[in-house]
Amino acid sequence: MELRQLGKTGIEVSLLGLGTVKIGRNTDVKYPRAFTLPSDAQLHRLLDSAMDVGINLIDTAPAYGTSEERLGVLLKGRRERWIVATKVGEEYDEGGSRYDFSPEHARASVERSLLRLATDYLDVVLIHSDGSDLDILERHGTLDALLELKQHGVVRAVGVSHKTVDGARLALKKGADVIMATLNAADTSELGVIREAGLAGCGVFIKKALVSGHGTATDLPRIAAEPAVSSIVVGTISPAHLTANAEVLASSQPAA
Repeated sequence: MELRQLGKTGIEVSLLGLGTVKIGRNTDVKYPRAFTLPSDAQLHRLLDSAMDVGINLIDTAPAYGTSEERLGVLLKGRRERWIVATKVGEEYDEGGSRYDFSPEHARASVERSLLRLATDYLDVVLIHSDGSDLDILERHGTLDALLELKQHGVVRAVGVSHKTVDGARLALKKGADVIMATLNAADTSELGVIREAGLAGCGVFIKKALVSGHGTATDLPRIAAEPAVSSIVVGTISPAHLTANAEVLASSQPAA
């Protein structure tokens, strides 16, 4: 699996990342088919498959149900092998999502993620936007709080999983290390700001590459061809799907 630089952070991430919403939550999701949360044994096989194909990036969030807690158990003894990205701002229970972008909540959320993930540092922490990107970045001080945690060595890189192009651009101006942008065959509206991020030395994670399960792996090589893209995060609980996605990307890369 190709490794790419995550902007100027000094972190190398696999071109394909593993999204983990499906390991902790199966309610209020937009996938085309219902699914059962996997067992611990199934998750061990999933992570083993990810390692076998060279994936090193895991993307999680407090809003992904029990994802962080389950990963904390799964990664025990092999934490150093993984680049772990999580988020702040969105909370979820079966009543739905709620949001808190205050600096106090961001700091508390990071502390809780450290405990849940059984680690003393986080590689990447992103603001989990509700769509009010400009308000979050201009008024709440969320990014400032994360940058302070970065200065203290608790977090290696910070940024935003945005919902608007204007939000992404403001995050770049405010010193974000990473943005998480939408790009897929049906939606290229953020391609311009993705390229701007690349030119600015900001890392780029791609979300919704397969349109929440409605796309196919054949869509991945076109996204990977964008030099600004650091990693394409695809959620799955199927080792077969994970391996197939990795193989499609590997076959599209030029020979060394």
